[in-house]
Amino acid sequence: MELQIQNISKTYAGGTRALNNVSLTIQPGMFGLLGPNGAGKSTLMRTIATLQEADSGTIRLGGIDVLGQKHETRKVLGYLPQEFGVYPHVSAEELLDHFAMLKGITNRSQRRDLVRRLLQQTNLYDHRKKKLGGFSGGMRQRFGIATVLLGDPKLIIVDEPTAGLDPEERTRFHNLLSEIGEQVVVILSTHIVDDVSDLCRDMAIINKGEVIFADQPFHAILMLQGKIWKDIIKKHELADYQAAYHVISSRLFAGETQVTVYSETQPGPTFHAAEPTLEDVYFWAINQSKEEV
Repeated sequence: MELQIQNISKTYAGGTRALNNVSLTIQPGMFGLLGPNGAGKSTLMRTIATLQEADSGTIRLGGIDVLGQKHETRKVLGYLPQEFGVYPHVSAEELLDHFAMLKGITNRSQRRDLVRRLLQQTNLYDHRKKKLGGFSGGMRQRFGIATVLLGDPKLIIVDEPTAGLDPEERTRFHNLLSEIGEQVVVILSTHIVDDVSDLCRDMAIINKGEVIFADQPFHAILMLQGKIWKDIIKKHELADYQAAYHVISSRLFAGETQVTVYSETQPGPTFHAAEPTLEDVYFWAINQSKEEV
């Protein structure tokens, strides 16, 4: 069951163009949607999740018209927004049981087995009696995934799920997403490039409401093979380098400034060739889109 997004546009009151003719075809598995803050990622996710209307365009999930059949879509949708509320004085087991009841699972034995299985799957079973107000950020996110999985969804959307997580919790969450993303469409909306590099077989980059790049991460990295060069410079030299070369990013490295340049050939004698990463692809695509404006 693939997700087909065709020519979706959205303009907010005041004239802000959040989405401009966005089209994507997303197959089952993990799909990464990358973009800076304000790029339109959350607007697209909320539109797919039937939480807001598009001005134009269509979205289909298999045989379901997502925008026209919202009730049918919600039956097979799991959505984990960036921020979601929980009842802090209720245990994980109690709240998940309550959500299962709301999903229509009225048989107590069936509901108990489902809650147990989901808490085990999200590595929260040992904490099932703990009040949710005492959960860490990563535990809250895993509990959010447990609630998403209650309805056996065919489409799962997670918006910035690892922002603020420590490395250990981030790894746990990655493993969980990877496990559930084998049979269903899972869209991971994030500005964290490593999340997409680690998890996703397909990806797209969105900026200023438009899809500026779409490919498999592996193919995208190969595309830049032999074209990424780095140099260590003084901070005051950065503007001159930006004027002279196609600088796609700069960062501090050991207290000095490291520039990354895109070039078909060695741009200067002090530059050394570097293996491209998905982060390089991301900055290259963002810079390309700026130059085309």
